[in-house]
Amino acid sequence: MSLFSLKDHTALVTGGTRGIGQAVALALAEAGADILLVQRDTSNTKTKEQIEALGRKATIYTCELSSPESVASLVPKVLADGHEIRILVTCAGIQRRHPADVFPDSDFNEVMQVNLNSVFTMCRDIGAHMLTLEPSPVTGRKGSIINFASLLTFQGGLNVPAYAASKGAVGQLTKSMANQWSDKGITVNAIAPGYIATDMNEALLKDEKRLKSISERIPAGRWGTPEDFKGTAVYLASSSSGYVSGHVLTVDGGWMGR
Repeated sequence: MSLFSLKDHTALVTGGTRGIGQAVALALAEAGADILLVQRDTSNTKTKEQIEALGRKATIYTCELSSPESVASLVPKVLADGHEIRILVTCAGIQRRHPADVFPDSDFNEVMQVNLNSVFTMCRDIGAHMLTLEPSPVTGRKGSIINFASLLTFQGGLNVPAYAASKGAVGQLTKSMANQWSDKGITVNAIAPGYIATDMNEALLKDEKRLKSISERIPAGRWGTPEDFKGTAVYLASSSSGYVSGHVLTVDGGWMGR
């Protein structure tokens, strides 16, 4: 089990108040990490309390990911508090649905800011911090960055041009940064969820026709759940994945292989 230990590491996680991000934050804590939760505000303390119940430390940092200025100030604030960040997980994301011919500029720009621009800024700033660290005796490397991609990193989807564009770019951003940092002791990978029963997919879950067509195509015979990402995240953060970098790992019940 030492291959999967994150003992005394600190992870910064966005999107940890619910769904996949919450499950990942808890999984990292279960593996021994302390967690810095990036949230819009401090009204939701459920994840923080669950992490603390596991005997790990949890701290909430507020940031509005739709604001470039707020994102730019996040990492300097965290580092000024003396944290040594070994793991970054960028799981926060938003979705906007409109036909392409009427897709508003404002929605497109907001999706790109939250899903891509904020990811770039945090990867850049946390990556620069990780480069200053000595390799961890637990994982053997300086750090691990885990971005969240999507099936729409590979496919176009319907009525979601902004989301598809942002997630396609996250896949390429992940590979580019892996090329830059893998030989310096920082792995950079992405997880691409398939169809997962979370709030983001509420519109699909309520559309009986699309729900049926999607469900019939999933080889696993079911939609995924947030818990399906716990082991994947720990794997990519720990020493067990030391030679894995620049990879977009699909967790999709076999969808992409169909």
